[in-house]
Amino acid sequence: MRNFYNAGRSVTYGLTGAVATSNTQASQAALSILKSGGNAMDAAIAACAVQCVVDPMQTGIGGDCFSLVAMGGGSQIEGLNGSGKAPMALTADYLLSNGQDKMDPTNIHSVTIPGAIDAWTRLHEKYGSMEFADILKPAIDYAENGFVVTQRTSVDWARAVEKLLKNKSATEIFLNNGKPPAAGTVWRLPKLAATLKAVAKNGRDAFYKGDIAAQMTESLKAAGGLHEVEDFAATGADFVTPIHTEYQGHRVHQIPPNGQGITALIMLNILKRFDLEGLDPNGAQRLHLEAEAARLAYLARNKYVADPTKSDVPIEMLLSDEFADHLCGYIEVGKAGDPTGANALERHRDTVYITVVDKDRNAVSFINSLFQDFGSGIACSKTGVIFQNRGYGFVVDPNHPNCIAPGKRPMHTIIPGMVTKDGKAALSYGVMGGGYQPVGHAHVLTNIWNYGMDVQEAIDCPRAFYNAGVLEVEEGVPAPVRAELTAMGYQLADTSMPLGGAQFIAIDPDTGVLSGGSESRKDGCALAY
Repeated sequence: MRNFYNAGRSVTYGLTGAVATSNTQASQAALSILKSGGNAMDAAIAACAVQCVVDPMQTGIGGDCFSLVAMGGGSQIEGLNGSGKAPMALTADYLLSNGQDKMDPTNIHSVTIPGAIDAWTRLHEKYGSMEFADILKPAIDYAENGFVVTQRTSVDWARAVEKLLKNKSATEIFLNNGKPPAAGTVWRLPKLAATLKAVAKNGRDAFYKGDIAAQMTESLKAAGGLHEVEDFAATGADFVTPIHTEYQGHRVHQIPPNGQGITALIMLNILKRFDLEGLDPNGAQRLHLEAEAARLAYLARNKYVADPTKSDVPIEMLLSDEFADHLCGYIEVGKAGDPTGANALERHRDTVYITVVDKDRNAVSFINSLFQDFGSGIACSKTGVIFQNRGYGFVVDPNHPNCIAPGKRPMHTIIPGMVTKDGKAALSYGVMGGGYQPVGHAHVLTNIWNYGMDVQEAIDCPRAFYNAGVLEVEEGVPAPVRAELTAMGYQLADTSMPLGGAQFIAIDPDTGVLSGGSESRKDGCALAY
């Protein structure tokens, strides 16, 4: 339990339903849906749609979506992969012949086809209970009539000005005379409101066919893209069987590749081979072992993770005890290992993660993203849509399994999480933050299971991220710990902004109590009743 002499948050408790998001407007929308009779999926989609409006640098309908679902709170977890694909005309040979031997996050060729709207409609068709138009009403209202820009959102918005200024449509939609909105500003997105209204009325096809798809394609082609309306029409999310590993009597579930969820599972497989309980949770030894697990797991990710429909991804081998034992052989306790190749992709501040549990104990773990801040920075003035830059997750190497190819999904960073125990859903959670997410999953889960923290304490605990040879540490990591890590051989750097953003709901199997925790590094909250 928290020390009430210190600033912080308490766990949010409820018996009927709970939500946790990184924006209070989204949390309120989700709770309102639950109280009006909607279920967890209805509430999650409503909250996500709101955040696509009020947090436009962090997520949008021009991005992608993944979800894990435990209907009725059982152990049968279902997954949906709503990641978009590269245009059918785009090849590695085309990029190489034009002098592009690696992906550029602001280049038009980093724009993959948005998968979010298709994902929402498929999830709603399978799990939802309310009318889809009613679910989108709060988001449409905010876009049309205005929303108040929150503090953290204003900071992230301001950091993206240079990117937005490179695209006329993005400048017109998201800046006022070239300036971002300050916290407390009322902002409207009327073009996005019109697009959402069309989707509310006519569903998926309103976005992927007809005028809206043609207008988006026109904008992309004007920027030099090879996108066609047929690429939009062919977009389809896939229901998938989650992958998992065991940790201290719990089963941790993730979406399989092309997502990087397998990286978090590899980390847990490594960490369970060490006595974490005997270590200070904020000490150098614990952070050292976490850094080494991350180093090795990201090396594996970068070598193997790709679109499994286009490449052979050895999932069983990567999750095996033999592979975890093999990786542990590269860990020298008390010494930083060789970081060569362990690049997690740059950390960034964006993505939204949402978790909802309803009265029937349907649990939804839901994540939606543009990838980096405002995605590619390329927008469509007629629709209000700004496009993701998920193609940055590809490589331009014909011999690599994750090489860009027509109709292929890139290695993807967003990963919803779900935990089951003794045949029941126990924890619906996620930790956003781009390449940081697997570390965030492992860090917060081990905070709970190895160190006995409640969900809010586990979220608030200081974080570190070992990426490409640099161990980024938050302000909460004290000087003596930093000195010890430096002595181990790590190159330390202060984080420019806090690491990641987590939302958690735990379900007590005996009492039915829901315990919600929400990221203090963000603007949101957990709400329950």
